[in-house]
Amino acid sequence: MAVADALELHGAAVLVGTCSWTDATLVKETSWYPRRSMTAAERLAYYAGRFPVVEVDSTYYFPPTPELARSWVERTPAGFTMDVKAWSLLTGHPTFPHSLWPDLATEVAPEHRDKRRLYDSHLSPEGLEESWARFLHAIGPLHAAGRLGGVLLQYPRWFGPSAANRRRIADDVTRLDGVRAFVELRHARWLDDDDCEGTLGLLEELGAAFVCVDEPAGFPSSVPAVQAATADVAVVRFHGRNAGTWEASTTTAAERFRYRYRRDELAEWLPRLDDLASSAERLHVLMNNCWRDEAVTNATDLVDLLREWGARHVAPAGAASGAGEAPAE
Repeated sequence: MAVADALELHGAAVLVGTCSWTDATLVKETSWYPRRSMTAAERLAYYAGRFPVVEVDSTYYFPPTPELARSWVERTPAGFTMDVKAWSLLTGHPTFPHSLWPDLATEVAPEHRDKRRLYDSHLSPEGLEESWARFLHAIGPLHAAGRLGGVLLQYPRWFGPSAANRRRIADDVTRLDGVRAFVELRHARWLDDDDCEGTLGLLEELGAAFVCVDEPAGFPSSVPAVQAATADVAVVRFHGRNAGTWEASTTTAAERFRYRYRRDELAEWLPRLDDLASSAERLHVLMNNCWRDEAVTNATDLVDLLREWGARHVAPAGAASGAGEAPAE
């Protein structure tokens, strides 16, 4: 079992993939996987043969177990990379109460135990720290096997720039205890003229990667497509440009991101990705438009475009020969 080739730009490995390989609309409503009867192990192995990186989205809803993380290692080849999205509770989002470990239920304040959603502030400080410790322990097999790219800390839309929230980011990065942090800020004011330099400076000081995004513009929740590399790994996430669903209430997250990029829209990012690759050692580019086969199709499109871009704009430096690498052409 071999890992899919990465690209190379300016000496940086460029890994293109998607934010899920298990979305129900991909598995049940498309023919991207060759057989509907494929097992979970077969699907992950099939995906890893076509893309060198994936983001694990399910960990946002329920923390994984070490056994599950170990199975991901066993089902993927050496050199494959998995970015893991932090459990919702750890980044201040509303969380399913039943996703909390049962023995930590006593760490929830009595007045919050029957509520439909759980927040980090509902737990005792000890309970919250134990939750972080258990999450990190669960993804430990990925880290030990060299499969873990980083942990995505995606903060809520209402999480704006303030002294308290800057301390929160610093504390959360510290809690990761050396695991790479990828920070996605969803409140536009972090990137206002008055705050942008300070935001990027904070992440650079922490050694955390700023997550660049492509998403619909013109909404109160829209974050500008600022490109910056603040760590050795640069990260870009493509959320689609579906203005009709961006702030709408949808049945599933996949519906909200339902969008297929045109090749010319992806091509807009080529000089930006080139610039990010020249400023980092690795570049992760993840398609989050995970409705049916939109993400896997656009990831393939972008790989093709990046190869063409490298052939035209990047001076030949010799073919890369290691596992997981391919010549820029």
